[in-house]
Amino acid sequence: MTNYEFSNSVPKKVNDAIGEVFKAASDPEVISFAGGLPAPELFPVQEIKQATSDVFDQYGKEVLQYSGAIGYKGLREQIVDIMAERKVETNIDNIAITTGSQQSIDLTARMLINPNDVIFVEDPTYLSAIDVFKSYGAKIIGIPMDDDGIRIDVLREKMEKYPNGKMIYTIPNFQNPTGRTLSLERRKELVSLANEFGTHILEDDPYGAIRFSGEFLPSLKSFDTEERVIYLSSFSKILAPGLRMGWLVADSKFMDKFLLMKQSADLHTDNLTQYIISQFMKNNDIKQHIKLISEAYKNRADLMIKQIDKKFPEGVKHSNPEGGMFIWVELPGNIDSDELFKICIKNNVAFVSGSAFYPNKVTKGTFRMNFSNMSDEQIILGIDRMAKAIKEMM
Repeated sequence: MTNYEFSNSVPKKVNDAIGEVFKAASDPEVISFAGGLPAPELFPVQEIKQATSDVFDQYGKEVLQYSGAIGYKGLREQIVDIMAERKVETNIDNIAITTGSQQSIDLTARMLINPNDVIFVEDPTYLSAIDVFKSYGAKIIGIPMDDDGIRIDVLREKMEKYPNGKMIYTIPNFQNPTGRTLSLERRKELVSLANEFGTHILEDDPYGAIRFSGEFLPSLKSFDTEERVIYLSSFSKILAPGLRMGWLVADSKFMDKFLLMKQSADLHTDNLTQYIISQFMKNNDIKQHIKLISEAYKNRADLMIKQIDKKFPEGVKHSNPEGGMFIWVELPGNIDSDELFKICIKNNVAFVSGSAFYPNKVTKGTFRMNFSNMSDEQIILGIDRMAKAIKEMM
Protein backbone atom coordinates (compact mmCIF):
# COMPACT_ATOMS: atom_id res chain seq x y z
CA MET A 1 0.00 0.00 0.00
CA THR A 2 1.35 3.43 -0.96
CA ASN A 3 2.62 5.78 1.73
CA TYR A 4 2.29 9.42 0.72
CA GLU A 5 4.90 11.87 1.95
CA PHE A 6 2.58 14.80 2.49
CA SER A 7 3.91 18.34 2.81
CA ASN A 8 3.88 20.21 6.12
CA SER A 9 0.81 22.14 4.97
CA VAL A 10 -1.35 19.00 5.19
CA PRO A 11 -2.84 18.42 8.68
CA LYS A 12 -1.31 15.48 10.52
CA LYS A 13 -4.71 14.43 11.87
CA VAL A 14 -7.94 14.34 9.90
CA ASN A 15 -10.22 16.35 12.19
CA ASP A 16 -12.83 17.62 9.76
CA ALA A 17 -15.12 19.89 11.78
CA ILE A 18 -16.60 21.40 8.61
CA GLY A 19 -17.29 17.93 7.23
CA GLU A 20 -19.08 16.96 10.45
CA VAL A 21 -21.19 20.12 10.21
CA PHE A 22 -22.37 19.36 6.68
CA LYS A 23 -22.88 15.67 7.54
CA ALA A 24 -25.20 16.62 10.39
CA ALA A 25 -26.99 19.18 8.23
CA SER A 26 -27.64 16.60 5.49
CA ASP A 27 -29.42 14.13 7.80
CA PRO A 28 -33.16 14.84 7.53
CA GLU A 29 -33.74 13.46 11.04
CA VAL A 30 -31.34 15.94 12.65
CA ILE A 31 -32.36 19.47 13.58
CA SER A 32 -29.09 21.18 12.76
CA PHE A 33 -28.00 24.43 14.37
CA ALA A 34 -24.50 23.53 13.20
CA GLY A 35 -23.85 24.80 9.69
CA GLY A 36 -23.54 28.44 8.73
CA LEU A 37 -26.20 27.79 6.14
CA PRO A 38 -28.49 30.49 4.72
CA ALA A 39 -32.22 29.79 4.54
CA PRO A 40 -32.78 27.91 1.23
CA GLU A 41 -36.40 29.04 0.97
CA LEU A 42 -35.07 32.59 0.55
CA PHE A 43 -32.84 31.75 -2.40
CA PRO A 44 -34.14 33.75 -5.40
CA VAL A 45 -34.33 30.68 -7.64
CA GLN A 46 -36.61 32.06 -10.35
CA GLU A 47 -34.76 35.37 -10.51
CA ILE A 48 -31.39 33.60 -10.87
CA LYS A 49 -32.91 31.35 -13.51
CA GLN A 50 -34.07 34.42 -15.45
CA ALA A 51 -30.68 36.11 -15.04
CA THR A 52 -28.98 32.98 -16.39
CA SER A 53 -31.24 32.95 -19.43
CA ASP A 54 -30.60 36.66 -20.03
CA VAL A 55 -26.84 36.11 -19.81
CA PHE A 56 -26.87 33.35 -22.42
CA ASP A 57 -29.08 35.44 -24.70
CA GLN A 58 -26.73 38.45 -24.50
CA TYR A 59 -23.25 37.02 -23.82
CA GLY A 60 -23.46 33.29 -24.64
CA LYS A 61 -20.10 32.77 -26.30
CA GLU A 62 -18.29 35.29 -24.12
CA VAL A 63 -19.25 33.71 -20.79
CA LEU A 64 -18.09 30.26 -21.88
CA GLN A 65 -14.59 31.52 -22.72
CA TYR A 66 -11.53 32.03 -20.50
CA SER A 67 -11.38 35.36 -18.68
CA GLY A 68 -8.98 37.58 -16.73
CA ALA A 69 -7.97 36.75 -13.17
CA ILE A 70 -9.26 40.05 -11.79
CA GLY A 71 -12.84 39.26 -12.80
CA TYR A 72 -15.70 40.58 -14.93
CA LYS A 73 -15.59 44.35 -15.23
CA GLY A 74 -19.37 44.79 -15.05
CA LEU A 75 -19.56 42.96 -11.71
CA ARG A 76 -16.62 44.88 -10.29
CA GLU A 77 -18.32 48.15 -11.22
CA GLN A 78 -21.38 47.06 -9.26
CA ILE A 79 -19.19 46.13 -6.29
CA VAL A 80 -17.73 49.66 -6.32
CA ASP A 81 -21.28 50.83 -5.51
CA ILE A 82 -21.70 48.17 -2.82
CA MET A 83 -18.44 49.29 -1.20
CA ALA A 84 -19.56 52.93 -1.31
CA GLU A 85 -22.59 51.92 0.78
CA ARG A 86 -20.12 50.42 3.25
CA LYS A 87 -18.30 53.80 3.34
CA VAL A 88 -15.33 52.61 1.27
CA GLU A 89 -14.34 54.63 -1.79
CA THR A 90 -12.53 52.40 -4.28
CA ASN A 91 -12.36 51.62 -8.00
CA ILE A 92 -12.56 48.53 -10.18
CA ASP A 93 -8.77 48.14 -10.37
CA ASN A 94 -8.66 47.57 -6.61
CA ILE A 95 -11.37 44.87 -6.67
CA ALA A 96 -10.76 41.21 -7.55
CA ILE A 97 -13.47 38.56 -7.90
CA THR A 98 -12.68 35.38 -5.99
CA THR A 99 -14.10 31.89 -5.58
CA GLY A 100 -15.79 32.76 -2.29
CA SER A 101 -14.14 34.52 0.64
CA GLN A 102 -12.37 31.29 1.50
CA GLN A 103 -10.11 31.64 -1.53
CA SER A 104 -9.27 35.20 -0.50
CA ILE A 105 -8.26 34.01 2.97
CA ASP A 106 -6.14 31.22 1.52
CA LEU A 107 -4.35 33.32 -1.11
CA THR A 108 -3.74 36.23 1.28
CA ALA A 109 -2.27 33.86 3.86
CA ARG A 110 -0.13 32.26 1.17
CA MET A 111 1.17 35.70 0.18
CA LEU A 112 1.91 37.06 3.66
CA ILE A 113 2.74 34.11 5.93
CA ASN A 114 6.06 32.32 6.17
CA PRO A 115 6.57 29.45 8.65
CA ASN A 116 6.58 30.73 12.27
CA ASP A 117 5.24 34.18 11.33
CA VAL A 118 2.94 35.55 14.02
CA ILE A 119 -0.65 36.47 13.23
CA PHE A 120 -3.26 37.76 15.66
CA VAL A 121 -6.85 36.51 15.63
CA GLU A 122 -9.97 36.89 17.72
CA ASP A 123 -10.30 34.08 20.25
CA PRO A 124 -12.47 32.24 19.24
CA THR A 125 -12.55 32.75 15.46
CA TYR A 126 -13.64 31.21 12.14
CA LEU A 127 -12.45 27.61 12.16
CA SER A 128 -11.55 27.39 8.44
CA ALA A 129 -9.34 30.48 8.76
CA ILE A 130 -7.46 28.75 11.59
CA ASP A 131 -6.92 25.74 9.34
CA VAL A 132 -5.57 27.91 6.53
CA PHE A 133 -3.19 29.87 8.76
CA LYS A 134 -1.86 26.68 10.35
CA SER A 135 -1.32 25.12 6.92
CA TYR A 136 1.17 27.90 6.09
CA GLY A 137 3.01 27.44 9.39
CA ALA A 138 1.75 30.53 11.20
CA LYS A 139 2.10 31.01 14.94
CA ILE A 140 -1.44 32.03 15.86
CA ILE A 141 -1.96 34.33 18.84
CA GLY A 142 -5.55 34.41 20.07
CA ILE A 143 -6.86 37.68 21.54
CA PRO A 144 -9.84 37.46 23.92
CA MET A 145 -13.12 39.20 23.14
CA ASP A 146 -15.93 40.81 25.09
CA ASP A 147 -19.32 42.05 23.93
CA ASP A 148 -17.66 44.90 21.99
CA GLY A 149 -15.38 42.57 20.03
CA ILE A 150 -11.64 41.99 20.19
CA ARG A 151 -9.99 43.53 23.27
CA ILE A 152 -7.63 46.21 22.01
CA ASP A 153 -5.76 46.44 25.33
CA VAL A 154 -4.75 42.76 25.17
CA LEU A 155 -3.97 43.04 21.46
CA ARG A 156 -1.55 45.88 22.17
CA GLU A 157 0.19 43.79 24.84
CA LYS A 158 0.61 40.89 22.42
CA MET A 159 1.78 43.14 19.59
CA GLU A 160 4.40 44.63 21.89
CA LYS A 161 5.52 41.09 22.72
CA TYR A 162 5.53 40.11 19.01
CA PRO A 163 6.35 43.41 17.24
CA ASN A 164 6.99 41.67 13.91
CA GLY A 165 3.52 40.17 13.74
CA LYS A 166 2.45 39.91 10.11
CA MET A 167 -1.31 40.25 10.24
CA ILE A 168 -4.46 40.78 12.30
CA TYR A 169 -7.41 38.67 11.14
CA THR A 170 -10.82 39.96 12.22
CA ILE A 171 -14.52 39.48 11.47
CA PRO A 172 -15.85 42.81 12.75
CA ASN A 173 -19.55 42.33 11.95
CA PHE A 174 -21.61 39.59 13.64
CA GLN A 175 -18.48 37.55 14.16
CA ASN A 176 -18.22 33.85 13.42
CA PRO A 177 -18.64 32.09 15.83
CA THR A 178 -19.77 34.55 18.54
CA GLY A 179 -22.15 36.86 16.65
CA ARG A 180 -20.46 39.85 18.34
CA THR A 181 -19.80 43.16 16.61
CA LEU A 182 -16.68 45.30 16.96
CA SER A 183 -17.61 48.72 18.35
CA LEU A 184 -16.97 51.91 16.39
CA GLU A 185 -14.31 53.13 18.81
CA ARG A 186 -12.44 49.82 18.66
CA ARG A 187 -12.55 49.82 14.86
CA LYS A 188 -10.67 53.11 14.85
CA GLU A 189 -8.25 51.89 17.53
CA LEU A 190 -7.57 48.65 15.64
CA VAL A 191 -6.59 50.47 12.44
CA SER A 192 -4.50 52.94 14.44
CA LEU A 193 -2.71 50.04 16.17
CA ALA A 194 -1.97 48.39 12.82
CA ASN A 195 -0.50 51.66 11.55
CA GLU A 196 1.63 52.02 14.66
CA PHE A 197 3.13 48.52 14.38
CA GLY A 198 3.21 48.33 10.59
CA THR A 199 0.86 45.33 10.55
CA HIS A 200 -1.71 44.30 7.94
CA ILE A 201 -5.39 43.73 8.74
CA LEU A 202 -7.43 41.06 6.99
CA GLU A 203 -11.03 42.26 7.36
CA ASP A 204 -13.42 39.37 6.68
CA ASP A 205 -16.96 40.69 6.22
CA PRO A 206 -19.33 38.02 4.88
CA TYR A 207 -22.21 38.91 7.22
CA GLY A 208 -22.08 42.71 7.47
CA ALA A 209 -24.99 43.38 5.11
CA ILE A 210 -27.34 41.22 7.19
CA ARG A 211 -27.98 43.67 10.02
CA PHE A 212 -31.39 43.39 11.67
CA SER A 213 -30.93 45.65 14.71
CA GLY A 214 -28.63 48.38 15.98
CA GLU A 215 -26.82 51.06 14.02
CA PHE A 216 -24.77 50.61 10.84
CA LEU A 217 -21.00 50.70 11.50
CA PRO A 218 -18.48 51.58 8.77
CA SER A 219 -15.91 48.96 7.81
CA LEU A 220 -12.32 49.00 9.03
CA LYS A 221 -11.33 49.67 5.43
CA SER A 222 -13.11 53.02 5.60
CA PHE A 223 -10.60 54.16 8.27
CA ASP A 224 -7.60 52.83 6.33
CA THR A 225 -5.26 55.74 5.55
CA GLU A 226 -2.11 53.64 4.94
CA GLU A 227 -3.52 50.83 2.73
CA ARG A 228 -3.04 48.25 5.49
CA VAL A 229 -6.56 46.79 5.39
CA ILE A 230 -7.35 43.97 2.96
CA TYR A 231 -11.12 43.70 2.76
CA LEU A 232 -13.03 40.51 1.93
CA SER A 233 -16.72 39.91 1.33
CA SER A 234 -19.01 37.45 -0.36
CA PHE A 235 -22.31 36.84 -2.15
CA SER A 236 -22.73 33.57 -0.24
CA LYS A 237 -24.86 34.99 2.57
CA ILE A 238 -26.75 37.68 0.62
CA LEU A 239 -27.54 35.62 -2.50
CA ALA A 240 -26.58 31.92 -2.48
CA PRO A 241 -23.48 30.05 -1.25
CA GLY A 242 -23.58 27.51 -4.08
CA LEU A 243 -22.54 30.26 -6.50
CA ARG A 244 -19.15 30.47 -4.70
CA MET A 245 -18.55 34.13 -5.43
CA GLY A 246 -16.66 36.63 -3.31
CA TRP A 247 -14.47 39.70 -3.71
CA LEU A 248 -11.34 41.29 -2.31
CA VAL A 249 -10.50 45.01 -2.05
CA ALA A 250 -6.86 46.08 -1.67
CA ASP A 251 -4.33 48.63 -2.90
CA SER A 252 -2.63 48.20 -6.29
CA LYS A 253 0.69 46.95 -4.88
CA PHE A 254 -1.05 44.06 -3.14
CA MET A 255 -3.46 43.47 -6.03
CA ASP A 256 -0.70 42.98 -8.59
CA LYS A 257 0.78 40.11 -6.58
CA PHE A 258 -2.63 38.76 -5.61
CA LEU A 259 -3.63 38.33 -9.25
CA LEU A 260 -0.47 36.35 -9.95
CA MET A 261 -1.36 34.03 -7.08
CA LYS A 262 -4.96 33.84 -8.25
CA GLN A 263 -3.86 32.81 -11.76
CA SER A 264 -1.69 30.03 -10.36
CA ALA A 265 -4.59 28.78 -8.24
CA ASP A 266 -7.46 28.63 -10.76
CA LEU A 267 -6.75 31.08 -13.65
CA HIS A 268 -9.98 32.94 -12.85
CA THR A 269 -13.25 32.59 -10.97
CA ASP A 270 -16.10 30.97 -12.89
CA ASN A 271 -16.92 33.42 -15.67
CA LEU A 272 -20.54 32.35 -16.21
CA THR A 273 -21.42 32.77 -12.52
CA GLN A 274 -19.91 36.26 -12.45
CA TYR A 275 -22.16 37.34 -15.31
CA ILE A 276 -25.21 35.70 -13.71
CA ILE A 277 -24.72 37.58 -10.42
CA SER A 278 -24.14 40.83 -12.31
CA GLN A 279 -27.30 40.28 -14.36
CA PHE A 280 -29.28 39.38 -11.24
CA MET A 281 -28.36 42.76 -9.74
CA LYS A 282 -29.35 44.52 -12.98
CA ASN A 283 -32.73 42.78 -12.98
CA ASN A 284 -33.47 42.98 -9.25
CA ASP A 285 -33.06 45.19 -6.19
CA ILE A 286 -30.53 43.25 -4.14
CA LYS A 287 -30.99 45.64 -1.20
CA GLN A 288 -34.64 44.64 -1.04
CA HIS A 289 -33.62 40.98 -1.15
CA ILE A 290 -31.15 41.52 1.72
CA LYS A 291 -33.91 43.26 3.70
CA LEU A 292 -36.11 40.17 3.25
CA ILE A 293 -33.27 37.94 4.53
CA SER A 294 -32.56 40.24 7.49
CA GLU A 295 -36.21 40.31 8.61
CA ALA A 296 -36.47 36.52 8.49
CA TYR A 297 -33.21 36.06 10.40
CA LYS A 298 -34.26 38.57 13.07
CA ASN A 299 -37.41 36.58 13.77
CA ARG A 300 -35.44 33.35 14.05
CA ALA A 301 -32.71 34.87 16.21
CA ASP A 302 -35.31 36.39 18.56
CA LEU A 303 -37.11 33.06 18.82
CA MET A 304 -33.93 31.08 19.49
CA ILE A 305 -32.79 33.51 22.20
CA LYS A 306 -36.24 33.41 23.78
CA GLN A 307 -36.19 29.60 23.85
CA ILE A 308 -32.62 29.47 25.21
CA ASP A 309 -33.56 31.86 28.03
CA LYS A 310 -36.68 29.82 28.75
CA LYS A 311 -35.39 26.25 28.44
CA PHE A 312 -31.63 26.18 29.13
CA PRO A 313 -30.46 25.82 32.77
CA GLU A 314 -29.73 28.82 34.98
CA GLY A 315 -26.26 30.29 34.53
CA VAL A 316 -26.08 29.76 30.77
CA LYS A 317 -24.80 32.84 28.90
CA HIS A 318 -25.27 33.72 25.24
CA SER A 319 -24.43 36.50 22.82
CA ASN A 320 -27.10 38.84 21.45
CA PRO A 321 -26.25 39.38 17.78
CA GLU A 322 -27.46 42.42 15.87
CA GLY A 323 -27.19 40.55 12.58
CA GLY A 324 -25.56 37.63 10.84
CA MET A 325 -26.34 34.00 11.57
CA PHE A 326 -24.87 32.88 14.89
CA ILE A 327 -25.37 32.81 18.66
CA TRP A 328 -22.51 31.85 20.99
CA VAL A 329 -23.40 29.91 24.14
CA GLU A 330 -21.31 29.50 27.30
CA LEU A 331 -22.32 26.88 29.87
CA PRO A 332 -21.41 27.14 33.56
CA GLY A 333 -19.11 24.62 35.19
CA ASN A 334 -16.69 22.37 33.39
CA ILE A 335 -18.91 20.75 30.77
CA ASP A 336 -17.18 19.23 27.73
CA SER A 337 -19.08 20.52 24.71
CA ASP A 338 -17.55 17.79 22.52
CA GLU A 339 -19.24 15.18 24.73
CA LEU A 340 -22.44 17.24 24.77
CA PHE A 341 -22.39 17.19 20.96
CA LYS A 342 -22.33 13.37 20.97
CA ILE A 343 -25.35 13.24 23.28
CA CYS A 344 -27.22 15.80 21.19
CA ILE A 345 -26.55 13.92 17.95
CA LYS A 346 -28.08 10.80 19.52
CA ASN A 347 -31.13 12.97 20.20
CA ASN A 348 -31.18 14.31 16.62
CA VAL A 349 -30.02 17.86 17.26
CA ALA A 350 -26.64 19.40 16.34
CA PHE A 351 -24.46 22.43 17.04
CA VAL A 352 -20.72 23.14 16.58
CA SER A 353 -18.56 22.62 19.65
CA GLY A 354 -16.52 25.63 20.70
CA SER A 355 -13.34 23.54 20.54
CA ALA A 356 -13.28 23.96 16.73
CA PHE A 357 -12.92 27.74 16.97
CA TYR A 358 -9.99 28.18 19.35
CA PRO A 359 -6.49 28.35 17.83
CA ASN A 360 -4.81 27.30 21.07
CA LYS A 361 -6.36 26.75 24.51
CA VAL A 362 -10.01 25.71 24.37
CA THR A 363 -12.62 27.24 26.66
CA LYS A 364 -14.85 24.39 27.77
CA GLY A 365 -18.61 24.54 27.70
CA THR A 366 -18.82 26.78 24.65
CA PHE A 367 -20.59 26.18 21.35
CA ARG A 368 -22.00 27.95 18.29
CA MET A 369 -25.63 27.83 17.20
CA ASN A 370 -26.95 28.85 13.78
CA PHE A 371 -30.47 30.28 13.64
CA SER A 372 -30.82 31.08 9.93
CA ASN A 373 -31.43 27.61 8.51
CA MET A 374 -34.24 26.16 10.66
CA SER A 375 -37.99 26.89 10.81
CA ASP A 376 -39.69 28.20 13.96
CA GLU A 377 -41.01 24.72 14.76
CA GLN A 378 -37.54 23.19 14.38
CA ILE A 379 -35.98 25.89 16.58
CA ILE A 380 -38.47 25.22 19.38
CA LEU A 381 -38.11 21.43 19.17
CA GLY A 382 -34.32 21.57 18.76
CA ILE A 383 -33.85 23.79 21.82
CA ASP A 384 -36.04 21.39 23.82
CA ARG A 385 -33.77 18.49 22.84
CA MET A 386 -30.62 20.45 23.64
CA ALA A 387 -31.96 21.63 27.01
CA LYS A 388 -32.60 18.04 28.08
CA ALA A 389 -29.09 17.00 27.05
CA ILE A 390 -27.47 19.94 28.88
CA LYS A 391 -29.43 19.27 32.07
CA GLU A 392 -28.42 15.62 31.83
CA MET A 393 -24.71 16.57 31.67
CA MET A 394 -24.97 19.22 34.40
